[in-house]
Amino acid sequence: MPQPAGVFGDTTLTKVFVGGLAWETHKDTLREHFERYGDILEAVIISDKLTGRSKGYGFVTFKEADAAKKACEDATPVINGRRANCNLASLGAKPRAHQPPQHLLRPSPPATPAPALPSPHHQPAPAIAVGSRGMSPVQWYYHPSTTPPPAAHYPHQQYHGVLPFYPAAATYGYALSQPPTLSSYNLNVL
Repeated sequence: MPQPAGVFGDTTLTKVFVGGLAWETHKDTLREHFERYGDILEAVIISDKLTGRSKGYGFVTFKEADAAKKACEDATPVINGRRANCNLASLGAKPRAHQPPQHLLRPSPPATPAPALPSPHHQPAPAIAVGSRGMSPVQWYYHPSTTPPPAAHYPHQQYHGVLPFYPAAATYGYALSQPPTLSSYNLNVL
């Protein structure tokens, strides 16, 4: 039976994160796999609150720090027929082997900020633009890992009109350097 939070005291060296679990893996299977390393106080699978379906990860809390250390020596155990990954929970989950390093996912700052598009998942904070008539609120989208570039550094790339915005492009490391123009298309028509 799971204990209320905080019952085990400091779990910095005794709680192990286990990721990459098959959705059908139950806490008993998790417990059985890790029992060989030492006494277990708790084994839990994290599930979605709405659907009840496993999120594919869980935690095992050992009685002793040495048991947790032994459990983490095999960082990629096979649990319920699937290769998982484990680490001390206090260190954070290890990234999967097939994920690109984080520095490859960060796009370069945009030359000209793209206007915000309404989205139910992201509500950008409004930025303030200074014009000849004073301050006026204007909404721009900036990638969370970047800061907006100063306008004075990019006067030659100012674009007045609608800019396309591709939110998925930033996820894959692509950044539009400037919007397409008519001059970039072949206009020679016979």
